[in-house]
Amino acid sequence: MLLNYITWNVNPEIFHIGSLSIRWYGLLFAMSFFFGYVIMQKFFKKEKLPIELLDKLTFYMFLGTVIGARLGHCLFYEPSYYLNNPFEIIKIWHGGLASHGAAIGILIALYLFSRKVHKPFLWTMDRVVIVVALAGFLIRTGNLMNSEIIGNPTTVAWAFIFERIDNIPRHPAQIYEALSYLLLFVVLYRLFVKTDISKKQGLIFSIFLVVLFLARFFIEFLKAVQVNFENHMTLDMGQWLSIPFIIIGVVMFFVLNKKYQVKEKI
Repeated sequence: MLLNYITWNVNPEIFHIGSLSIRWYGLLFAMSFFFGYVIMQKFFKKEKLPIELLDKLTFYMFLGTVIGARLGHCLFYEPSYYLNNPFEIIKIWHGGLASHGAAIGILIALYLFSRKVHKPFLWTMDRVVIVVALAGFLIRTGNLMNSEIIGNPTTVAWAFIFERIDNIPRHPAQIYEALSYLLLFVVLYRLFVKTDISKKQGLIFSIFLVVLFLARFFIEFLKAVQVNFENHMTLDMGQWLSIPFIIIGVVMFFVLNKKYQVKEKI
């Protein structure tokens, strides 16, 4: 019976040279910035903006992503441990990054960037979230290569057996999330390139918030709990953290859409 399922036992490490280890997760994380830079470069060239501005934006994005993701994991999922062992927070090589923390970190970093370069915050976010969706796809693929963020036990035909974890068929939750983020990237990219929505600042950002965090909210029902305290929660931490982003996105979309409809009538 188990032979009907997909057996997954990929080595997280691609190769190593001495003490230097190249891992799939690190490679895919780096690729998210590389491809994000290439796509943003096209946007900037089309809008005749200096590449130096993009370099500064990339720097802010990197800091916001890494610091936010690390602090998010430490404070949302294991606060007691990290508050009692604060020096462990900086040991990012031990693992532990949270996407909701990354989202908050990116928002703060790009707000500071927008103020620094005198660009509207929503203008910045409309462009950045397109590549963030692609990054989400690559990072969740990295989680798959690590056999982490696994799903609940299931009997569906496409179930994965993550041999590094156990011999139980499970939902490949990483693939569900990765594909939803990839689809979101394609939709947002086409909206930005093929329509005039980019002239309506904030709409792409609001669509991103609603779709991405709704997908995350529902996929969480299929995930195994990440930390023990979630066993006693009706909704897990990822779902509770998604709700504010969904609400903000919905409110923003309707408020901005109404604003632009009024402008078009004048």
